[in-house]
Amino acid sequence: MMDKLEVVAEPYKIKVVEPIRMTTRAEREQLLAKVGYNVGLIRSENVYIDLSTDSGTSALSDNQWAGLMLGDEAYHGSRNFYNLEQAVQDVMGFRYVVPTHQGRGAENILFQTMLQPGDVVPGNTHFDTTRLHIERNGGKPVDLLTEHAYDLAAPYPFKGNLDIEKLEHLISEVGSKRIPLILMTLTNNAIGGHPASLANMRAVKALADRHGIPMFFDAARFAENAYFIQQRESGYGDRSVAEIAREMFILADGCTMSAKKDGLVNIGGFIALKDDALYRRLISLLVVYEGFATYGGLAGRDMECLARGLREVVDDHYLAWRVRQVSYLNELLRDAGVPIVEPPGGHAMYLDTLRFLPDIPRSQFPGVAIIVELYLEAGIRGVELGTLVFGKKDPETGETIYPELELVRLAIPRRVYTDRHMDVVANAVIRVFQRRDEVRGMRIIYEPPVLRHFLARFERA
Repeated sequence: MMDKLEVVAEPYKIKVVEPIRMTTRAEREQLLAKVGYNVGLIRSENVYIDLSTDSGTSALSDNQWAGLMLGDEAYHGSRNFYNLEQAVQDVMGFRYVVPTHQGRGAENILFQTMLQPGDVVPGNTHFDTTRLHIERNGGKPVDLLTEHAYDLAAPYPFKGNLDIEKLEHLISEVGSKRIPLILMTLTNNAIGGHPASLANMRAVKALADRHGIPMFFDAARFAENAYFIQQRESGYGDRSVAEIAREMFILADGCTMSAKKDGLVNIGGFIALKDDALYRRLISLLVVYEGFATYGGLAGRDMECLARGLREVVDDHYLAWRVRQVSYLNELLRDAGVPIVEPPGGHAMYLDTLRFLPDIPRSQFPGVAIIVELYLEAGIRGVELGTLVFGKKDPETGETIYPELELVRLAIPRRVYTDRHMDVVANAVIRVFQRRDEVRGMRIIYEPPVLRHFLARFERA
């Protein structure tokens, strides 16, 4: 590997370690059976390497730990809120900040405020909670992703782009008055962690402005998107990530953010925006669902931690290491012939499920089968992003409407694991792939009415 990827060491020293334990295969068999083969229901102490999400799983810096000790827990006017507000203004350029407990809290307030029943919300690809909040408020989420994204092995650099022609057609079809906002997700989590280009953002903004439609970002991984622009888009190679991020946000009217990703914190989120009137409407709902305007859903100490994390995440050296670690895992699997999504994303490695297990029908959740086998093989926890998460039932026929893609995501927490952990992960994936003919499909024996992947239970088909 060393002759293929530039060697980039972690841009930090390790001060505190958390012991992890490898269970036996027999123990893992029992644990899986006990929770109905839903690895998300297994206690974290029984997971060796946890790659189920990069949300809220980051390691804090010494500067952030110091900030936690400076929490001002005043109900009104916490100084930590004003530090957070200043950090958002400096990093993103938005004037107003609405703090929430996490990203889904921001979505709840934003869509309740901006949507009316029958509205349509176009985007590149809406993730699970975003889609749910739009639908619960009577709206329809519409994915208008570039067709390049569906060729999983193609090297196209910006598979997170929103298709401009599709957007023009949608506006013409439904009318601009039924589109309260356009939402671009940066990076695009549902289809490989792929970025959108600045050229694409500008084109979306120009079209939105012609029709009087606000453009918002889901900014959960904005810094990783800015880093990819620096590395892949012509004219930005000599610009800092911080400069590129500001140029991105100049185009947006506002954003939601699950700060548990590129905020480098374990809890937190916010809405940031430019419009005073919309801010006042959002604050009214914030008081109902989250808390007062200067703390929302967060303790003062958590706002301080987030303020510092937002400044740390746009560091070029950190991002070079972060993205390279994902690329390192991708290289190991590509060299072994494992079918993966290309090019590598910024926060996760994605397996192409249908090429990994071509003989298991989609009705038997092949992605879930891979996740189960990875846990059995080495105590590794990942997540399915396919029929379980995005599949739907046709309301008239009851038949399953399958999503465009079937993926398995192994999301890498920030500043947590080393490349030796990535070696363990790669070896486990390769071993499962080598014995793929032995892997059995899964069937659901219980599912809740919404976001079923969190609590569903299975048995082997």
